[in-house]
Amino acid sequence: MPHLALYTFGVLKSPLADPAPLTREFYDIGEAVYRKMSQHPGYLARAEAVDGDRGMLFEADWGAWGEFAVPPWYGKGRTVETTALAATLSLWTDLGSAFDAVYTGLHREALNRRYDWFERTGHPNHVFWWVSDGVIPTWRDGVSRLEHLHDHGTAPHAFTFHDSFAPDGTPTRIKGIHRAEERPGSLNKEA
Repeated sequence: MPHLALYTFGVLKSPLADPAPLTREFYDIGEAVYRKMSQHPGYLARAEAVDGDRGMLFEADWGAWGEFAVPPWYGKGRTVETTALAATLSLWTDLGSAFDAVYTGLHREALNRRYDWFERTGHPNHVFWWVSDGVIPTWRDGVSRLEHLHDHGTAPHAFTFHDSFAPDGTPTRIKGIHRAEERPGSLNKEA
């Protein structure tokens, strides 16, 4: 049975190593969110550095998740002191479970504060795609899919919650969310 891969990417207003209150707050909330997400029904796994050090994104050993990668438009630092990004790569059983995990509880609270911590980039901040059972998506896969979504809009290859697809490539929806073409004044591409 296929699994759902989710890649998220955001540019922080200040580096993760910054001792400013907002950066510390984001980092602390992020730890709690990760713990809650890992207990959510439908959650399978997420990319974690083999040595467990989240501060060393670019130099870390990510095991089967591959070498850490970011979109080409990310222009901030790449060292422990200058990295100003948050990225996740995870696997889910289905779209409904991922939606529920993202839009409820502690993650929803954090999502409501995203513009306190993140810059508005004009690029999508998440992308989904289906992988075969047993396949571990890589960071490069996530970047490639996010770029595809930005450049071409949603497709079975790269999609969002609002414009989603079943594993067989047919359009699907989560109850209560309408596809972009059904929303008045909407675009087919999320930013």
